[in-house]
Amino acid sequence: MGKIRLRNIRIHSNHGCLKEEMLIGSDYRVDLEVTTDLVRPALSDKLDETVDYVHLNNIVKEEMMVRSNLLEHVAKRICDRVLEELYEVTEVEVEVAKINPPIGGDVESVSVKLRFTR
Repeated sequence: MGKIRLRNIRIHSNHGCLKEEMLIGSDYRVDLEVTTDLVRPALSDKLDETVDYVHLNNIVKEEMMVRSNLLEHVAKRICDRVLEELYEVTEVEVEVAKINPPIGGDVESVSVKLRFTR
């Protein structure tokens, strides 16, 4: 087994419960980690025998563009798609962070992290 990680995917989107967030949007950071068998592709050097991180990145970008009130909801959608589309993945973990959230304080980010196992 092994892990493939995509770190610090930066996206601007319109998630949130406040009207300003829905209209103006915010900056987000997404970290994604999947567990899969990497022994075979490590030996073969063939892309079709591993989980393509371009596919993973596309899932994140597409789901981040679907507006949600809660970070929890978008994180769950990302996990669901990874497990649905990539049967080789046995575990997925995603962290979605809102950068500089409008919560009335000097906070760098708020985030949620979800993990699901097949």
